[in-house]
Parts: sequence; C-alpha cells; structure tokens
Amino acid sequence: MTGYGRAEQVLNGRQIAVELRSVNARYFEYSSRLPRRCAFLEDRLKKLVAARVSRGKVELGLTVQAVTAQDAVITVNRPLAQGYADAFAELAEAFAIPNDLTAGLLARMPEVLTQAAAPTDEDALWQDVRAVAGKAIDAFVAMRAAEGAKLRADLLTRLDTAEELLGRIERGTEGRVKAYSEKLYARLRELLADRTIDESRLVTEAALFADKTAIDEETVRLHSHIAQYRAILDMDEPIGRKLDFLTQELNRETNTIGSKCQDVDITKLVVELKSEIEKIREQLQNIE
Repeated sequence: MTGYGRAEQVLNGRQIAVELRSVNARYFEYSSRLPRRCAFLEDRLKKLVAARVSRGKVELGLTVQAVTAQDAVITVNRPLAQGYADAFAELAEAFAIPNDLTAGLLARMPEVLTQAAAPTDEDALWQDVRAVAGKAIDAFVAMRAAEGAKLRADLLTRLDTAEELLGRIERGTEGRVKAYSEKLYARLRELLADRTIDESRLVTEAALFADKTAIDEETVRLHSHIAQYRAILDMDEPIGRKLDFLTQELNRETNTIGSKCQDVDITKLVVELKSEIEKIREQLQNIE
C-alpha cells in the first residue's frame, strides 16, 4: 500500500526530521537512509516501523542537524599556541617593535583551535529520534488508513458484482438436465427413426450428464468465500494475506465452474466473473 508521512522537531539542540514513504509489495520490506553517526539506530527504527506496518516496501529517511554548539567540542592546541607566542616575542625583540599579540590573533593561527564532534549519548539521541519517528509513523499510518477505506469500498462493490454474476450463473444452469434430456431424446429419435428408444438408457445418460456438470458445490463455496471476504474486510488488523488466500479460492472455484459448464451464455458469465476476481486480486496488492 502506498503511503507517506513526515515529522520534524527540534529537541535538545538537534533538528530531527523523519520521512516515511512506501509502495506496494506483497510482504514487508524495509530500507533506510541514515547519517553515518546514527547507524546504530538502524535496527531500532526498523522494529519501530514494523510494529505498525506489516506490508509494503517502506523507506525511512532520517536527518539530524545541530542547532546549538552542544554537539561540538573546541580544543586548544597549547603547545602550538605557545610556539606562536614565542615566535611573536622573538620577532618583537629582534626588530625592536611592539609585541601586539592578542588572544584573538593567536586563535586565528592555523590549527591552534580545532573543532570535533562531541561524544554521542546514544540513548538520549534514540529517545529524541523515536519521538519524532513516532509522529511520522502516525501520519504515515493515517494516510494509509484513508486509502484503505477507499479500497474497502471498491472491493465491496466488486464483491457485489461477483455475487450478482454468480446468481445469474445459478439461474442459467437451472433446468439444464431437463434440457439436455430433451435434446438427447430428440437426437435419438432422429437417429433411430421408428425404433424404440430405451428410456432407462436415456435416464442413465441424463444422470451422468448431471453428475459431470453439477456446480452446486462450487457455487455454495463461492457464496461462502464472498461472505468471508466481507467479514475479513471489517477486521481491524492486517488482512492482506488472508484475502490473498481467499482470492485464490474464488478463482479456483470459478475455473471449475467454467470447465463444467458447456453453455455459451454461462461461459460468458464465467468469463465476466473471472475478470471481476482479477480486478479484486489487483487491488489486493494495495491492502495491508
């Protein structure tokens, strides 16, 4: 299922931004883009996302920027500074000029002052990142929920269409055994002319035909699967894999009906039903 969520906040002198985006995938796939110094958060963030998302190809992006000096440590190179001070004093004495060395001037000398990143308090940083990531995930899940509501409505409409086609198939197959018997009887009369037709043989053939073309079991199961589909769509939990299985069953029962029915009109209805089930299957790629 597609989705997007973003959150940004300044916490403890750090500007933290978390962005989540996803595209359709059958299973949960996770990837991330993190600053190098935040690499230790990789597994924690994955678990945080996986606790709320069970399907989709999800990508997380994290940026952390210092907005105060607390993340930096300034170090004075005292031996080097002393060397510069001695050099200034030597120049002043050698050329009989004032020694106007100041701290500001000394600080501008190369490598007297160095800046380095302060040691990272991993637990403190994780608490801040988790807070922002939680807000991004909330926005992400809310967007997916809104899309899910639209998908649910579409699936229910397609299930109604599928059930209506199934009803037409059931009505269309009523009386098929009687029609077959009459057709077979007429054909035998034509072939045998004045000879007597064996009624018991005719009944046997009709029974064999009825057994080969009976679709009652398949239609009952299809009605049951459609009812289960609707019930699952009302569940407040991940349902994508359950619906995947049911869709396979819908398709299997429909194929069986198609192989049993030899009537052209029924075959057309079966094709329409298969088309509707295929549309349902495509939509399932968007459902968690």
